[in-house]
Amino acid sequence: MSFIRSRLLLAASALLLAAGSSFAQYPTKPVRIIVPYPPGGTTDILARLIAKGLTDKLGQTFVVENRPGASGAIGSQAVAKAPPDGYTLVMGTISSHGINSALYKALPYDAVRDFAPVTNVASTPNVITVNPGLPVKNLNELLVLAREKPGKLNFGSTSQGGSPHMSAELLKMMARVELVHVPYKGAGPMLADLIGGQIEIGFDNLPSSMSHIKSGKVRAIAVTTAKRWPGAPEIPTVAESGVPGYEVSGWFGLLAPAGTPRPVIDVLYRAIGEILKQPDVAKQLLELGAEPAANGPDAFGRQIAGEVEKWKKVVAATGVKAE
Repeated sequence: MSFIRSRLLLAASALLLAAGSSFAQYPTKPVRIIVPYPPGGTTDILARLIAKGLTDKLGQTFVVENRPGASGAIGSQAVAKAPPDGYTLVMGTISSHGINSALYKALPYDAVRDFAPVTNVASTPNVITVNPGLPVKNLNELLVLAREKPGKLNFGSTSQGGSPHMSAELLKMMARVELVHVPYKGAGPMLADLIGGQIEIGFDNLPSSMSHIKSGKVRAIAVTTAKRWPGAPEIPTVAESGVPGYEVSGWFGLLAPAGTPRPVIDVLYRAIGEILKQPDVAKQLLELGAEPAANGPDAFGRQIAGEVEKWKKVVAATGVKAE
């Protein structure tokens, strides 16, 4: 009996070694990175940057596939239901894997249970801008004006329920001001109306507003991150401008379907960490208005869970609804 047991143990060990060996050889075929948003946006640009780096480093083609719709839910759901083998990944964001969980009652995936986090890739501030004709030079002056004219100032954002919009809702809640939301379909039309004076205030990802800030077409009065962004250190944070404790950081990270073997996750995480340290990649991120933020699978998982809880509280307090 002991002889048979020994043979079984040896066979099981061999199977485990073979499985471990196959994971170590990952990837052995092309890998898809689903971007749950249209081409050309910050998520798409970052995904393509990482895909190129992974292709060069791991010797297999990483292909970016855009599957936009439902505020990132369509592409994210596709990955949640994909085989957990490391060959279908998603570039998730604060919206697709944070805010959506609070905003949509019938979200077709669970941002925590249905995914295996690989790593955060980059973070970027949102920025509060105003039309240069508005008589305010900083956020504190804007808040004073908003309290003098409750419900009279309009702010635009890039979408209903997106990170810029929810940044504004958090500000309204914490600063106790009334502002009227005007949702747009993207940064372009929102910025055009802000520059034209149709709205007074804009909430946007910093990268898409940066050129207009530099040209003076809009005035930046605060970034939403806890610290000033290194690429524009002259712009103060919301927290230091009269709303202590305020923080919103737009983030972009890679996730796999739940159940993806940890050796596969580790291969991807190590490769991405090396990619983000490359000087040319760091330069591209800086020009994009983003900072590298590779924090690893476990820390990224905790970050996502924290975001879901944070935005549930904001949605409950403000009554914000999805379109």
